[in-house]
Amino acid sequence: MFSHIMIGTNDLTKAKSFYDAVLGTLGVAPAHVDGHRIFYMTPTGVFSVSLPINGEPATYSNGGTIGFACTTPEQADAWHAAGVANGGTTCEDAPGVREGAQGKLYLAYLRDPDGNKICALKRM
Repeated sequence: MFSHIMIGTNDLTKAKSFYDAVLGTLGVAPAHVDGHRIFYMTPTGVFSVSLPINGEPATYSNGGTIGFACTTPEQADAWHAAGVANGGTTCEDAPGVREGAQGKLYLAYLRDPDGNKICALKRM
């Protein structure tokens, strides 16, 4: 459905360090740096982080979440641990199984160093 997702940052070096670690737990190679942006290329799409081109500060989306697919709950836990170790903060409940209309999901939530809300998800 999506070709790419791009979010903003106010510190490209910090964002690269954070996302290299977090996405590395999912088997994604370190980012390619392109001036004021970084790109993570995968077979299913591109995730990118950019300094705003208009020169204004980057802000996060209130109510927005970007989800990353995991193959196991253990991978989601490793993703979460890497995020916390690299400047992210836990948000919502601790990583674990939640049940809802979508069935059982293993979820782990973080805020990246810029405040963007991200999630690791394994459908059970």
